Amino acid sequence: MDLASLNTFIAIAEQRSFSLAGARLHVTQPAISKRVASLEEQLGVRLFDRIGRETRLTEAGQALLPRAYRIVNELEDARRALSNLSGTVSGRLSLATSHHIGLRRLPPLLRAFTKDYPEVMLDIRFLDSEVAYADVLHGRCELAIITLSPHCEPPLEAVKVWQDDLDFVVAPDHPLAQRKHISLADLCAYPAVFPGSHTFTRKIALQLFDQAGLTPHISMSTNYMETIKMMVSIGLAWSVLPHSMLDDSVVRLPITDAHLSRDLGYIVHTERTLSNAAQAFMQMLSTTDSNAVMVDAAR
Repeated sequence: MDLASLNTFIAIAEQRSFSLAGARLHVTQPAISKRVASLEEQLGVRLFDRIGRETRLTEAGQALLPRAYRIVNELEDARRALSNLSGTVSGRLSLATSHHIGLRRLPPLLRAFTKDYPEVMLDIRFLDSEVAYADVLHGRCELAIITLSPHCEPPLEAVKVWQDDLDFVVAPDHPLAQRKHISLADLCAYPAVFPGSHTFTRKIALQLFDQAGLTPHISMSTNYMETIKMMVSIGLAWSVLPHSMLDDSVVRLPITDAHLSRDLGYIVHTERTLSNAAQAFMQMLSTTDSNAVMVDAAR
């Protein structure tokens, strides 16, 4: 049972596809099939059922998956611990980040980090914050720089780096755009576009309405802030956007009974060894300007 076979097994289980697993691992599908066949032969069980285009774990596969995660993570942890003994900051650093943070907060940090530590190979994955939590938990990345959950539970640890103020916004020609005093109840009379139903940002916003006993009329959802901004700017709906994204294409609403913000920062797994590269990046995050924003990063 070799590491490559276990990583292949995990990739297929997560992607539910031999071809998608091959693309993720940069391995041909025949090689993927060969690794699975070898692993099944060693274990004496079938690990996957392939019904049409769908790939599912068998009962044996479901039993193996948590153990495979544990074996792979233990080996990766040992590799990092041994590598750290050299004292050098080098090797691969796997980072996950949301699109918004990756575009508007990280570029100057990444530029400085690659300049200071040229021997580190960055593996950056752009993921929804909620998916990034799972990736750190299961060892697919060391560090995630994301919107922090209001509730982070062990073995994950969250560290706040920035406070991201959120504003209620509409198009310049929206009926609410010229009003000087607007309540949450006023917003509920008009359609809204919100981040996806499982996002931390949506939960933060909805909590405000729940506390007031109100339910906004959410007509559309998307996880991409730039898409939300576009939909607001053409008058389709109102929404909440980070203050750093505001320009003359949208109008900030003076909501009298509400203030919204979210915490941005990083999460790590407290029970795993962090590479020297991850520790160096965390140190850089801890000394960054909490108000720094790349306002023109999305242009």
